[in-house]
Amino acid sequence: MKRLYSFLLLFISALFMVRCTTNKEVDLIVYNAKVYTVDSVFSQKEAFAIKGGIFVDMGTSEEIQNKYVAKEVIDAGGKAIYPGFYDAHAHFLMLADMLEQVNLNGTKSYDEVIKKLIVYQQENPDKRWIIGRGWDQNLWEDKSFPTKDSLDKYFPETSIFLSRVDYHTALVNSKALHIAQLDTTRPVPGGLMAVDSLGNLTGILIDNAMELVSRHIPVSEEHHLLLGLRKAQDSLFSVGLTSIVEAGLSLEELEHLKKFYQQDSLKIRNYAMIGGNARDIERYIREGIYESERLTIRSVKLMADGALGSRGAFLFEPYSDDSLTQGFLLQSPKELDDIIRKIIKTPFQISTHAIGDSANRLVLDIYGKYLKNGEKKRWRIEHAQVVSPSDFSKFAQFRIIPSVQPTHATSDMYWAESRLGAERVKGAYAYKTLLEQYGKLALGSDFPVEHFNPLYGFHAAVTRVDKNGFPAGGFQMENAITREEALRGMTIWAAFSCFQEKKRGSIERGKDADFIILDEDIMTAPDNQLRDIKTLRTVIAGETVFLRQ
Repeated sequence: MKRLYSFLLLFISALFMVRCTTNKEVDLIVYNAKVYTVDSVFSQKEAFAIKGGIFVDMGTSEEIQNKYVAKEVIDAGGKAIYPGFYDAHAHFLMLADMLEQVNLNGTKSYDEVIKKLIVYQQENPDKRWIIGRGWDQNLWEDKSFPTKDSLDKYFPETSIFLSRVDYHTALVNSKALHIAQLDTTRPVPGGLMAVDSLGNLTGILIDNAMELVSRHIPVSEEHHLLLGLRKAQDSLFSVGLTSIVEAGLSLEELEHLKKFYQQDSLKIRNYAMIGGNARDIERYIREGIYESERLTIRSVKLMADGALGSRGAFLFEPYSDDSLTQGFLLQSPKELDDIIRKIIKTPFQISTHAIGDSANRLVLDIYGKYLKNGEKKRWRIEHAQVVSPSDFSKFAQFRIIPSVQPTHATSDMYWAESRLGAERVKGAYAYKTLLEQYGKLALGSDFPVEHFNPLYGFHAAVTRVDKNGFPAGGFQMENAITREEALRGMTIWAAFSCFQEKKRGSIERGKDADFIILDEDIMTAPDNQLRDIKTLRTVIAGETVFLRQ
């Protein structure tokens, strides 16, 4: 009996040992899902396991549940799961500031702008500056730029600074001009101070001229900035964003971000670009690439020209609706060349804002002058909005990544042809052509210029219509992309554009466990429902950072 008893004990112990070695412990199992891994073959799975913030395995629900035991288990209820969305061009700090400003998006007239400002002042009577953003004269019956006259009438003692929707033009009042000691026009390289027929300032400042006034706006205190960023971060999590590219910050702003991330005060993954200030660039070149778990600083953001909506984009020929201007460069060709020549000797990436066809050719040609291995450098052109037919091939020739924002096409399509003309507009918002040249597209939103919801960009990219389904048949549909291409553009290709495709952008073994669960499948849902699909859960490194109640 004793021998039998001992044998049973050994047998039970062996079974226990087998169970322990077979069922490996992990932190989280997600099963009963339709998992779009966005791997190289776009495979689908049912379940995956996560440990230490990393995907460790994926397979069928039965395979994963039999193989692992977990501290937490999520039954996805058959819902679709995707890698965390990655916005390849955004302005996080601007979004945080925007939440404290007067929202002028969608205003239908200058009178409506004034009414919103009056209400804001009544609610904030002690404000010395009123900052607003988002107005767009293209939406008004009178599509000419507004002037400061009404602002002076209603706000004679309060400084006003109102950014246009593209952040490349501002309207200010006389009080703000007085504080900036601006009473007459002066030459502004890469910018314009608009005047009326008598030579008086109208209050419109374009591109580099904006900084003459904006430098006098009081800076937010550090703790207030962090609160704004956390609020903005919550908004991004609620739409499935787990990674973003911060497209250009000053040295001071970058230092704030580094401090916040070092204190674990922010969770969203951030690929922050150094704004094209020579002093800041030289400092970071000396210090080298900065990389932590959730913050990376390894790209330099340069500005070639302005925006199409404010006629600051630099074109070969004058604007079709204004023969007196063809836009302008924000930095001279020599200045751009000098900076790029310095950066080529470093491991830093270059990302240059270029909207107009002339600006795009200039940047492509300067890039090509210095690049010997473009694939390795992964230099980017941000927007690549209007490209001459003969220049598309340079994206392939020099291996330049097109970083584009699909909602720009559906926001600008109402007036883009009037700016560019019927022939030139064919080379605008040409996402399919750019994709065919490079083989990848980095997709972003440019928020807060556009809304931060990545599904608005997904919808615009594949349907080329606005939220109301206009125009019937889509805007220049020859440049629509497929749903798979759009999903890759906002996950793995966005990660690639930031040298991070081995760490994130897809659901694969060894990668950061960033994923989202949506209430409907964006790969199969009807076109007219795409913008309304909700994020149910957002997870970063295995931690749920948003859960829809």
